[in-house]
Amino acid sequence: MRVFVTGASGWIGSAVVPELIGAGHQVVGLARSEASAAALTEAGAEVLRGTLDDLDILRGAAAETDGVIHLAFKHDIAFSGGFEEATDADRRAIDTFGEALAGTDRPFLIASGTVGLAPGRVATERDGLLPAPAGAPGATGPAGRFANAQATIALAERGVRSSVVRLPPTVHGDGDQGFLAAVVATAREKGVSGYIGDGANRWPAVHRSDAAHLFRLALEGAPAGSTLHAVADEGVPIRTLAEVIGRHLGLPVASVSPDDAAGHFAWLAGFLGMDSPTSSAYTRELLEWQPTGPGLVEDLDKGHYFAAPSV
Repeated sequence: MRVFVTGASGWIGSAVVPELIGAGHQVVGLARSEASAAALTEAGAEVLRGTLDDLDILRGAAAETDGVIHLAFKHDIAFSGGFEEATDADRRAIDTFGEALAGTDRPFLIASGTVGLAPGRVATERDGLLPAPAGAPGATGPAGRFANAQATIALAERGVRSSVVRLPPTVHGDGDQGFLAAVVATAREKGVSGYIGDGANRWPAVHRSDAAHLFRLALEGAPAGSTLHAVADEGVPIRTLAEVIGRHLGLPVASVSPDDAAGHFAWLAGFLGMDSPTSSAYTRELLEWQPTGPGLVEDLDKGHYFAAPSV
């Protein structure tokens, strides 16, 4: 296939691109900067310059390729308080791809998340499939992203082989600058490796290489309207992560009370306080996906998260 990939030079995309090329596919990657374009060229992909706001470019690329993997999201805007703006831009891109692919039976995949699917129990691929919240597609916050995922699944009724790949909060690996790296940085800053309460709440996780492999399998064979979970570790207790981090950094490990969590962890507190175990049993059976990369604790123990920060 000739596949159009947005977010192709990002943390997930930069693993998906070589996974696709290694399997014999051609990749056209969206690049908004010279640095992104250079990285894609080096990886062996064709470069298409543009951004998520260039809807005509997105429409043309979808029409001229055999499938689309949509990984881009305006995280920089979202984390600076513009989550609604980022979610709206994502929805416009999804709608544009849907229009271009309607009636073609070509694959269209998007990345979504597992956080908040089923508080208090193990989430499955069946969770989060209820009708979009009132006011969607203009719903904001996590509800907005859920609505966008639901809109993607609904494209199956319009002749698009659409699917949603839900990623856990930690897609780990050497070079990760996401949530886990932020937890390590917080431990360094505070001089203590902390967890909230008793630390029994759990984070699902997946190695980046395993996530990339699932995107390829979904592109090649996921049925229309599929919801998939890129989850290898169903749930690692946050206290376990704190203990590994403390051991590597030579820091004490201690509980932080829920009342003090926001002051200690800042924006991470909400994520570290969640109990979000997540199953991928259906995904593994449907696509014969078997994660082979290191688990989250094993990856932490490799040491790359603890390399001295650059000055």
